[in-house]
Amino acid sequence: MTTTALSTINPAVLDDANLEKMREAFQNARPYPHIAIENFLSEETARALYENFPKASEMRRNYQGLNENKAEGSAFEAYHPAFGAMQRDIMDPEFLKKLEYITGIPGLIIPADHRGSGVHQGYNGSFLDVHVDFSVHPTLKLHRRLNLLIYLNPNWKEEYGGGIELWNANMTKLEKCYMPFYNRCVIFECNEVSWHGYDKITLPEDESRKSIFAYYYTDLTPGVKYHDTIFKARPTESSAKKIKTTIKENLKNTIKGVFYKLGLKNFFNKVE
Repeated sequence: MTTTALSTINPAVLDDANLEKMREAFQNARPYPHIAIENFLSEETARALYENFPKASEMRRNYQGLNENKAEGSAFEAYHPAFGAMQRDIMDPEFLKKLEYITGIPGLIIPADHRGSGVHQGYNGSFLDVHVDFSVHPTLKLHRRLNLLIYLNPNWKEEYGGGIELWNANMTKLEKCYMPFYNRCVIFECNEVSWHGYDKITLPEDESRKSIFAYYYTDLTPGVKYHDTIFKARPTESSAKKIKTTIKENLKNTIKGVFYKLGLKNFFNKVE
C-alpha cells in the first residue's frame, strides 16, 4: 500500500470548509466537547485495516475484570503496513495542526508508545464500563487531552449494542451514544467529567468489535494532578457492583498515585 502524507485520511474530512463545521460542532457539543465523523479514512485504508485486523490473541493485553473485557495492542510494526501508514498520518504535524484547530487545544502531542495509539478488539460479551481516563502520562508526564477512536465494523447491527456512551458530569444521564459503525471516527475531550464506555455486546462467534485509538496530550498544564482511569458502575447496575467498583478504584488510584509521586517509572512500564 503506497501512501503519501495524510493519504490514509479521507481528503473531504480535512477540507477547509469542513474544518469550520467540525470546529463549531466540537466546541458546542454536549455533554462535553466531541464530534463524530463519518468516512474518516480513505476507503482503501479502511478496507485494508479491517481485512488485516490483528487477532485478540496477538495483542499486548487481554483485560478480563470487573470493569472491562477487551483486548488491546499497539505493535504497529508487526501489523499490516496500512496500520503504520495510518498511525503516521494521525501523528503527522499537518494533521495535528488541523486537530488543534477543530478542538481549540494547542500543542498536541501523540507519544510513540501504547499510551499514544493502538487497537482494541472485543468479542461476544465484551464491555468497557463507564470511566474517565487517566489524567497524566505516568512516565512522560504529559497532560492527556483528547481521544480519537476509529471503528472498523462493516457488518455491525444495532442489536449488537456496543455504542460508545457519553454521560453527563454526575453520571446520572446518558447524553449521547454512537454505534461503532464502519469508518466512523469519534473524537472527544478528556477531562474530569468525560464519562464514557460501552455496554456488554452480543455478537455472533465470527464477529468482533474492532477499533483503533489515538490519545493526544499536551505539556503538563499547571494544577493538573495525576490519577489513573476511574471507573464507575452505571446507575442501573447492582449495589454489589457499585460497592466493588468504588473499593477497587479507590485502592488502585491510591497505590498508583503513590508510585507516581515516587517517580517509579519501571512500575508503570511493567504493569500497564
